[in-house]
Amino acid sequence: MNALDEVVGLLRGRPWVALTGAGLSTDSGIPDYRGPTSVRATPMQYGEFVGSVTSRQRYWARSYLGWRRIGQAYPNPGHHALVDLEQLGLEGVLTQNVDGLHAAAGSREVIDLHGRISDVVCLGCREVSPRLSLQRRLAVLNPGLTQAAPPEHALPSRGGRPPRTPPLHAEMRPDGDAVVEDWHDFVLADCGSCGGVLKPDVVFFGESVPRPRVAEAYALVDRSQVLVVLGSSLTVMSGLRFVRHQTKRGLPTVIVNRGPTRGDELAALKLEQGTSETLAALCGRLEKLEPDAS
Repeated sequence: MNALDEVVGLLRGRPWVALTGAGLSTDSGIPDYRGPTSVRATPMQYGEFVGSVTSRQRYWARSYLGWRRIGQAYPNPGHHALVDLEQLGLEGVLTQNVDGLHAAAGSREVIDLHGRISDVVCLGCREVSPRLSLQRRLAVLNPGLTQAAPPEHALPSRGGRPPRTPPLHAEMRPDGDAVVEDWHDFVLADCGSCGGVLKPDVVFFGESVPRPRVAEAYALVDRSQVLVVLGSSLTVMSGLRFVRHQTKRGLPTVIVNRGPTRGDELAALKLEQGTSETLAALCGRLEKLEPDAS
């Protein structure tokens, strides 16, 4: 029996939940922080962002340009396979990603543990507004900051959308940043309602996931029997905690990830494979078995 057969045996006839990380979005052209081909990068800390205008200039200059790419990313076959797997026992998705691609693919229950980069929040009045509106404001405020349009690529997608090319790792980061050298003159935009500081509505390093969101995530795990980790190194506690919780419940965790993770010793099964091809194969196997289970 190979590893995929063992996964099928664990999932067949049981409710399960997926925990996804940056490795699931690499096939959509969004690089990860810790994968085998990722470029070393230091993400901005929350304290750094709120404590310095200069830091916010650096962040927003990079994020402004990075959004031109991450905002045009499409769901890949792995995202679409998870939608199909909802008919085969998948209860929902917990994601550490901020790209919103699970919802774009059509997943019905998604908990965005770290928020979504497509939203902006004011740290003063807490008003949430669309990222696209801010992008337009920043374009007016910074007319000289330009970047070539992203090239077309060959990734397949549903819905008849044209394919696009994944950006280079050196040009974009998982949180939507692009590498920008000259950011000192970047003009920031303040909240249109109160003049407060604007921040992407995502959890920065140094921040905590909101407690109600964590409670909702635990509830989803608790109504499932198997946890499947997809494309996450589980380096941060926001994901690892659910693997530990699953172990305390005496229930299995499956990890699909290229490279080691902090949860490997707790996993019932570990597959050193890509997420898209594994999910597609898993979906095909479970679909073939579905008539027998009915």
